[in-house]
Parts: sequence; structure tokens; C-alpha cells
Amino acid sequence: MISRAERTVVGEWWWTVDRLLLGALAALMIIGIVLALAASPPVASRLGIADPFHFVNRQVMFLVPALIVLIGTSFLSPKNIRRVSLLLFVVCLGLLCATLVFGPEVKGARRWLNIGPVAIQPSEFIKPSFVIIAAWLFSESVRRPEMPGQMMAVALLGSVVTPLVLQPDFGQTMLVSLVWGGLFFLAGLRMIWVVGLGGVGAAGLFLAYHLVPHVTKRIDRFLDPESGDTYQIDLAIDSFLNGGWLGQGPGEGTFKKMLPDGHTDFIFAVAAEEFGAVLCIMIAGLFAFIVLRALSRAMSDEDPFVRFAVAGLAMLFGLQSCINMMVNLHMMPAKGMTLPFVSYGGSSLLSLAFGMGMLLALTRRRPRSATLAELERLGTRLGSPAATPAAASA
Repeated sequence: MISRAERTVVGEWWWTVDRLLLGALAALMIIGIVLALAASPPVASRLGIADPFHFVNRQVMFLVPALIVLIGTSFLSPKNIRRVSLLLFVVCLGLLCATLVFGPEVKGARRWLNIGPVAIQPSEFIKPSFVIIAAWLFSESVRRPEMPGQMMAVALLGSVVTPLVLQPDFGQTMLVSLVWGGLFFLAGLRMIWVVGLGGVGAAGLFLAYHLVPHVTKRIDRFLDPESGDTYQIDLAIDSFLNGGWLGQGPGEGTFKKMLPDGHTDFIFAVAAEEFGAVLCIMIAGLFAFIVLRALSRAMSDEDPFVRFAVAGLAMLFGLQSCINMMVNLHMMPAKGMTLPFVSYGGSSLLSLAFGMGMLLALTRRRPRSATLAELERLGTRLGSPAATPAAASA
């Protein structure tokens, strides 16, 4: 056990980090491994992989560096978070553009980039760094109204959305745009911006529906299931119905054997069939707790950058989890989006670890700033200059 009196870096980190948030994230990772054991063997069998636990082993293998990234990032200061995010954003934006030229085409889209034996998805890594840069620009526009922070944030959004649309990846485009819009709202946008941005979003959706065939098919299938193939969605809904409240039991699921993406996009349906609606509610509760806990910490922070960055990372995490669960329940058109820390996927896991590591770093208690604020309030009440922070430091 680490003592409060211990003045080491690790000791200070342990007593200032939000341990409830850390515990909730750890719980999601453990649930992810358990569900990988349930969902991935049938997928490995269908793909002709001899080892039935191939995806489980890879998930654990990715989890080790993800934990290192999560814990390591949580030690960073807000200033270093901005620096690291800016560097990562520039690198990932270059890789995102490179996928349009060098990325292999899979199902009509270029979203992956093969770097040696490793395949990465740059759109996953650019999301958390994008949120931090956008939060910094919006916070600067609040601090210094003369700075064109909001216009720079608009340009930032365009630089990310353009290559995503060209891939095309409308799921990530929608996610990034929603988070950016939420930050813009928190920064105090004017009503004309609300109308304008809403109009741009509606126009983009209208054009995508009429110009991109697979978007048209997905929306049509959602609105009218008889208009196309709804095989995966039907299996997912049957999984929920078959699971009931308590599930069929570990390893007893039947529909998971036919779900093509049961270990990734539809792992929530596998959880429903084998462990029931009770586990699904627990998983949704963990996501809700993480988001609400982070937002409450953001509201209590006086630094605009920290407030916007924490809110943005919480929205990114919450919206991605909501989109995945809503697709599984056929509450919105199908999107290829993982369930954070639960679905299989190396790029997604490392990206989420980086984002949540920054969230933990930004929500850490900062004792020095709190002490100075208390001294300042005490000096104001006593009316004595000797009690102010400046006098105390002198």
C-alpha cells in the first residue's frame, strides 16, 4: 500500500489520480477479455485459424502496451498533454492522408495502413489528439477574444473530416463532428453558428445519402429492413431475445457462431446472449459512470482548457460506446465502430488508452493550485496582504 506521506512520483500520482475512474476502466478491460473468450473462438473457426483463442491472445497482447500508454499518459501535465497531442495530431494527419494513396482497399474503403507487419488505422489515433487541440483552441478563444480560435477550430475540423470522407469513413466523421460541435457549444457559440452548423451537417448527410451507395443502403435497410440484407442485425436482435435477463451461460450462445463481427462491432450482442441483459446494463452503467464522473470533474475545474478537454474526451468515449450499443440494438444504421475497451482491435485499444490516460491526467487533483486558491480566499476574508499567495510565496 502506498502511504500518503510518500513523496515519490508514483505516490503523488496514486493519491491525486481519480481511482474510481481508473477502477471503472480496469473493469471494462476485464469484461473485454471475458467477452473475447466467449465471442472470438467461432470467428477464428470460420476464418480457418487453428488456434481458437487467437483473437483472445492478441487482445491480451495489445492490452499490455495499452495499459502502459494509459498509466504513462496519466502522469503528464496539461502543458505536456498539449505538446504530445499536437505532435501526434500532425503525424496521424499525415498517415490519414497516406491511407488514401497507399492503404489497401477493404469493402470499398481505404482506412488501414500497413507499416511493415503492423496494420494501423490512423483515424483511431487522431481522435483523442484532435479533441485536445480543439479544446485548446476553444479555451484560447475564451481567454483571449481577439484570437481567432473558433475560426482555427473550424479549419482544424475541416483538415480531419476531409480525408475521413474521402476514405470514406462516415462513422468516424460523424463522431468527430459531434464532439467538435459539443465543444463549440461549451465555448459559447452564437445562435447563427448553431443554425449554420446544423445546416452544414444536414446538407452533408443529404449528399452522402444520395451520392454514396453504401450509405444509401445502410439508411434504407434501417428505415425499411425488407429493402436489403439485414443478416447481422437480425442475428444481433435474436441474441438479445435468446439471452433474456440472465443469459444462456458462458459458452452456451448459439447466434454468436453465425455473427461475422461478433468479436468486434457486435460483441455487445454476444454479451447479451451469454450473460443476459443484466451484464449489458452493467456495461452501459460503467460507460455512464465514466462519462458522468469526468463531466462532473470538468465542471469543477476553473481552467478553460482542462474543462473543455475533459468534456471533449468524455463525449468522445461516451458517444462511441452509445453508437456501438445502439447499432447492436438496431436503434440506428449500422456503423463499423468498436465498443471501447471491450471489442477486439489493437488500434482502437491503444487509441482509447491514450485518450483515457489524458482524461486521468487532466482530472488529477492539483494540490498546489488548490492550496494557493485557499490562501487567496483566506486573505480576502481577513483583508491581510500577508495571507495572500504572493505574500506566502515571498
